[in-house]
Amino acid sequence: MKMRFAVQLQYRAAAAAAFSTQLFFGFVRVMVFQAFYSSSTSVQPISLEQVVTYTWIVQVTFRMQPWSGDNDIIDMIRDGNVAYELCRPLDLYFNWYCRLISQKLVPALLTGIPLFAIVLLLPEGFGAKPPASPAAGAAWFISTGFALLLGCAIGNLMTLSTLWTLAGYGMQRIVPALIMVFSGSIVPLVYYPDWAQGILRYLPFSSLLDIPLRFYLGVLPISELFSFILLQCGWTLIFTVTGILILKAGMRRVVVQGG
Repeated sequence: MKMRFAVQLQYRAAAAAAFSTQLFFGFVRVMVFQAFYSSSTSVQPISLEQVVTYTWIVQVTFRMQPWSGDNDIIDMIRDGNVAYELCRPLDLYFNWYCRLISQKLVPALLTGIPLFAIVLLLPEGFGAKPPASPAAGAAWFISTGFALLLGCAIGNLMTLSTLWTLAGYGMQRIVPALIMVFSGSIVPLVYYPDWAQGILRYLPFSSLLDIPLRFYLGVLPISELFSFILLQCGWTLIFTVTGILILKAGMRRVVVQGG
């Protein structure tokens, strides 16, 4: 992880661009919700202040989400350099898993912490609010940590899909689209119909973003934290075991050409 920090610090312009992008689209999304609330006459499931806060925390944690696998490993699989990885006396799956954690966590910290500090200082109606309570903040922090582990297990599956496909683009297009729609990244899941919420809250996607944010806002009671952590751990275990089995099967059929 120290190496990943060092690498990211060398690309300050890229970090600044990512920060500016998240800030810009955050403002766009906030104004969209402001327009929606000002023109709506029906009672909404959460207040405008809450949805603005929700939107900004989505932007803060955006780079932590599993939008792709490990592109370096994917390139190694495509060009045959994965042979060097096979020679290492390491558990290949968990080595790649830890790489992916550092790839997601380090950029998220470098851009997310400054962004979080700024949006807390924005004027009323445009800025985020602190957690509903210290306990709510702790619940959000803990559940976000488990969400990172779950997201990296999903990301590893996207990486491993390259062992079975010619290019590996399929999973890297389908999975992010599902995450975008069903994690609350675009629209908070509280706006979905009640019957859909009952299904979505137990799928892995809501555990990546929506559930932790509900703790942040105080919408979910702290008493439910343990049950949702168990849900996150269960999905993480399922994706991890699936990834290990896929990797073992892929290694039995992989052929590295060249001399």
